[in-house]
Amino acid sequence: MYVKAVLGLKGYETYSVAPDDSVLTALQLFNSNKVGFAVVRDTAGKVVGGISERDICIALSDPDGAGRKSAVREVMTTDILTCSPDDNLIRLMAVMTEKRNRHMLVYDDEGLQGVISIGDVVKHRLDEIMREEEELLKYIEGTGYSA
Repeated sequence: MYVKAVLGLKGYETYSVAPDDSVLTALQLFNSNKVGFAVVRDTAGKVVGGISERDICIALSDPDGAGRKSAVREVMTTDILTCSPDDNLIRLMAVMTEKRNRHMLVYDDEGLQGVISIGDVVKHRLDEIMREEEELLKYIEGTGYSA
C-alpha cells in the first residue's frame, strides 16, 4: 500500500498556524479539529515547519520553557520529514519509527498534498490485515467465491 491510498481515505486537508501565533492558538486549532499536528506557514504561505502536541508538551514541561502565550516559532519543529504519495507505507513505518517522528508532510510536484501520521499508517495497515484475514477465512471455509 502507498501513501496516496491513505490520503484518499483520510483526505488531503491540512491545518496551519503562523510562526507568530500563540501556542494556545495551536492548541485550540487541535481541539476544534480533533488533530494533533499543524503545518507552520509564513506570511507568504511557505511551509517553515510543523507543530505537534508533543512539541507543546515538551515546551510546557520545561520550567524555563514556553508557555501557552509563547509564539509557535519557539516550540515548532523545523526539520519535518517528508514523503511522496507514491511511497510505500512499510518504508514510512520504518522511517517514522527509526526517527521517532509521528508526522510526515506529503509532497508531489505540485507542492504539499497532505499530512500523514503514524496513526494513519497503522490504521491503514491494520485494516489491510483484517481484510486479508477475512479473505483467507473465506478461502479455508470454501465460501466467498462463485463456481
